[in-house]
Amino acid sequence: MDIRREFLGRVYILMGVFGIAAMVLFGKAVKISVVEGDKWKALGDSLYLRYLPIEADRGNILAYDGSFLATSLPFFDIRMDLRADGMTDEVFRKNIDSLAYHLSVFVDGSRSPAEYKRWLSDERRKGNRYLLIKRKATFSQMKLMKSFPLWRKGSNVGGFIAERKSVRQKPLGELAARTIGIDRVNAQKIGLEGSFHKDLAGEEGRKLMKRVSRGIWIPVSDLSEVEPDKGADVHTTIDVNIQDIAHQALERGLKKYHADKGVAIVMEVKTGAIRAISNLEKNKYGRFMESYNHAIATSTEPGSTMKTASVLALLENAKLDGDARVRLGGGKKRYYDRWMYDSKMHGIQDSDLNYAFTHSSNVGISSLVTKYFGSSPQAFIDLLKNFGLASPAYIEIEGETLPFIKEAGDRENGWSGVSLPWMSIGYELQLTPLQILKFYNAIANDGRLVKPFLVEKVVKDGEDVKRFGSRTIKKQIASERSISIMQDLLEEVVTDGTGKNVSNPNFAIAGKTGTAQTDYNKGDIHIGYQASFAGYFPADAPVYSMIVVIYNPDKSLGYYGSAVAGPVFKEIAEKIYAIKAIDQKPINQQSRNWALAQMPATSGYVSDLEEVFKSIGIGYHSSEVTEWAEANSRKNGVKLDGKSWNKGEVPDVRGMGLRDATYLMENAGLRVRSTGMGKVISQSLKPGLKVEGQMIELRLE
Repeated sequence: MDIRREFLGRVYILMGVFGIAAMVLFGKAVKISVVEGDKWKALGDSLYLRYLPIEADRGNILAYDGSFLATSLPFFDIRMDLRADGMTDEVFRKNIDSLAYHLSVFVDGSRSPAEYKRWLSDERRKGNRYLLIKRKATFSQMKLMKSFPLWRKGSNVGGFIAERKSVRQKPLGELAARTIGIDRVNAQKIGLEGSFHKDLAGEEGRKLMKRVSRGIWIPVSDLSEVEPDKGADVHTTIDVNIQDIAHQALERGLKKYHADKGVAIVMEVKTGAIRAISNLEKNKYGRFMESYNHAIATSTEPGSTMKTASVLALLENAKLDGDARVRLGGGKKRYYDRWMYDSKMHGIQDSDLNYAFTHSSNVGISSLVTKYFGSSPQAFIDLLKNFGLASPAYIEIEGETLPFIKEAGDRENGWSGVSLPWMSIGYELQLTPLQILKFYNAIANDGRLVKPFLVEKVVKDGEDVKRFGSRTIKKQIASERSISIMQDLLEEVVTDGTGKNVSNPNFAIAGKTGTAQTDYNKGDIHIGYQASFAGYFPADAPVYSMIVVIYNPDKSLGYYGSAVAGPVFKEIAEKIYAIKAIDQKPINQQSRNWALAQMPATSGYVSDLEEVFKSIGIGYHSSEVTEWAEANSRKNGVKLDGKSWNKGEVPDVRGMGLRDATYLMENAGLRVRSTGMGKVISQSLKPGLKVEGQMIELRLE
């Protein structure tokens, strides 16, 4: 009996424990389902339904004339929810044949309607709720597909899903590409894309989405809860035509001299508006690309373009003029334990400031600076600061490198007894191309220093959100007298000095050549060069200032600023002058050489050339009776020199327009291929070669 009583007691205790546990579980169930039901239902829904962000359309970056520099184009990934809530078997069966037919005809003809039907049916049996149909459909393609049978019933019944994605594009390709910048997902944005990201990005929208599998969310309906708000547009100062001119000329110069990289910046003198900013660098494949913004971020010793600031300091502080005498020492001078040399040992012992500057004498300029500032070098440095050279340009993109100009006596930064003379010729200090141009622009602007700017305004829904524009930093960087003398000296550099090859018969150019050694501490074998030309045009009434810098040209081909950077400057200036009609005379009032240079063809059919000269009022004469001729300028007017060739030989069509050149080449039995526009500047087969049905390439410009 005791054993039985003990056993029953244990059973009753165990049953009691189970009873209590059951009551607790029942209470919990009641609490969860009744008392806390709404809470847990909401939590469950949050794991199944969620509001997800919708990316807004990014604003455009526009050129000065309103053309697109960067814009976002919409593309769509088209998917299908084959287990949509309203897609019954009957609905699917009635529409699948028509849908398969439309997909085969309008989307992918490589699949037959039967293949599409079989594929979609198989995926429906698998329960696929996120089947990819087409990637990167355009907006018009998406609209068409949305109208297909079954899909036109909407996402709940037809299972149609269009995932919108924006692709950022630069319609003008490499033109100003680094300045425009890059908009990258989960990475640093650069250029204008980075500096104006908040304005361009807009406001995200949101849409209710449901989770169909891990990481896959599909829209509950076609409607958004909150529509995204498109970003603002950024209007720049870039002139597309000038930008194209600068880009093409710089690229040609870099290729010609096998250089590593180069910069060309064109700025409006009165306002400081940057009309072109080109940065080209050779990549590992030998192509020149916009890969880094050297114009604002690459700070180097500028070399001889700095002599303009040194001479302006002499004019301002020592009250010198162009007649001031200076010792050139034959082309060399010793400062403490270091020798300074001119570009060549010219043998000239004495000259004046005018000659020393226009012929870029290192010895001459450094001698005058040490003579007048040797006892107070800080006064020289303070003048450089007054000229704005120690201050950044502060344009509207990030990444500008600060100027580096030593303080007198600052041993920690390398000040020594030779710092002053070497600074006077552009060494032992560092500036970016834009910082140098800002200074030259002030000289062109009669001494008024303006802030360079790249962005005019930010516009949202047709209204200006932000405005930028011309701003004067300093009304006068030097006296009117000093500026006037400096302007004359810069013009004389081009007419009679190191920049003679930059001169133009139709309008005056003012500027300074610059040649700087780089890596000179690594020994003679490793010395590289930086060639530059900074100036403005037309010199008598400046409209544009410009700087061209070419880094590390092939020494065997040339490395002086006059030879390497000067021609690029000249080409850009001439083409801008031509397209912008800056103070231009009618063609028949210009010099004959310039008039002929602007003509669309200077060789061609004689009667056509005569008609052109008659219509524009330019006198001409011809001493030969031929069908074809070349127009050449002579002292007594334009002469039409006859052109002829033997039958069966390649004609000389240089100087002709494409129509005449093609006519002659095809009549001779050649096949013609042409590139460019304008007049023929070269032909792949030399005149006089025997014609054997070859292909000839004509290059026009």
